[in-house]
Amino acid sequence: MITLTPSATTKVRQLIEQEGDEKLALRVAVRPGGCSGFAYEMFFDSDIATDDVATEFDGVRVVVDPSSAQLLTGAELDYKDGLEKSGFEIINPNAERTCGCGQSFS
Repeated sequence: MITLTPSATTKVRQLIEQEGDEKLALRVAVRPGGCSGFAYEMFFDSDIATDDVATEFDGVRVVVDPSSAQLLTGAELDYKDGLEKSGFEIINPNAERTCGCGQSFS
């Protein structure tokens, strides 16, 4: 299962508050595609399946479907807001190769 850093947790919480629906969870998924074979997908979701893997980080719910959970074991979602780099980044120890944009892996 993926974990969230404190900065990612804070940013996701802010975005959920902007959406105005406290029932939303952050869904993280891995889909076929991207320039390296698999692509990350993140979005807010209120439709949680019974077989989803769910966890909570300081009040922020994160859900992952079972097949994506296998590819995200040990991964970490971070958020940076700096001059050189800003936005969410997934650090995944299961990725053997990533593309230049960091959004896909194999």
